[in-house]
Amino acid sequence: MKSTKIFTYTVVFEKSREGGYVAYVPLLPGCMTQGETFEEAKDNIKDAIAGYLAVLREDGDAIPIEDDEHIAATVAVPIAA
Repeated sequence: MKSTKIFTYTVVFEKSREGGYVAYVPLLPGCMTQGETFEEAKDNIKDAIAGYLAVLREDGDAIPIEDDEHIAATVAVPIAA
């Protein structure tokens, strides 16, 4: 019986100017995708991560492990007009 390991990654979702969302994983350089809706982008990034990790495994590279603690925040920066 094959065991399954669950990996958890931080994903950034940004609204696209053209519509929909762009999603990327900061810990996995180049791992990004898009979707017309948030749900589609979320499904697509799961597929992109799985593919990314499969290639790492095939190449014999280590799979990056995310640290347990993350802080994400939006900050406002005043700029003189």
